Amino acid sequence: MTTVTTEDLKALFVRIAEAMAREKDRLCELDGVIGDADHGIAMELGFTAAAKAVSELDPTTADPTLVFNTAAKSFLNAVGASSGPLYATALMRAGAVAKGKISLSDDDMVEIFAAFAKGIQDRGKAEVGEKTMVDAWVPAAAACRAARDQGLPLAACLAAGLEAGEAGAEATKEMIAAKGRSSRLGERALGHIDPGAASAVVIISCVKAHFSLE
Repeated sequence: MTTVTTEDLKALFVRIAEAMAREKDRLCELDGVIGDADHGIAMELGFTAAAKAVSELDPTTADPTLVFNTAAKSFLNAVGASSGPLYATALMRAGAVAKGKISLSDDDMVEIFAAFAKGIQDRGKAEVGEKTMVDAWVPAAAACRAARDQGLPLAACLAAGLEAGEAGAEATKEMIAAKGRSSRLGERALGHIDPGAASAVVIISCVKAHFSLE
């Protein structure tokens, strides 16, 4: 059984921010094909701001909800573009699941993962198959939940989520976008992974690695 503390969550945000810095150019390149080539920049800015803000929280008084809510506010302040409200909503939903808890269990983390994905879907009003980050987040959350229902530990649940998220992102190559700027391209967007789905995989892989002692 995993026990996730506020310090674990703070360190997770640092890990994600570092990963976005590494992946920024690749994500911008993907976005350049079907968007305005700034997705990587936005994701790095958002998670760097979130990591900095949560690192400054008082460890004696901060709880998981405060960590998530602080990250949400910081991300939104740093990223005004479409991904800002999406991830801010996701982080606020995560904070709501954690409310009243000093630390988080395996079950809590799986519920937070599900709430995070649902927050993105609700705010973006997107469905699977529309070539958005939802194509990675929704199957990842479903696979994570299904693994937990089978009694698997958190690390195995997150591994299942990552595998499903990667498959979902890869599947966006064969989709025509129904949302956002890329929807104007029609069939010209075929053959290209959605950048939002690609960045979702980066986040999911960080979560998986963080709680798998990698």
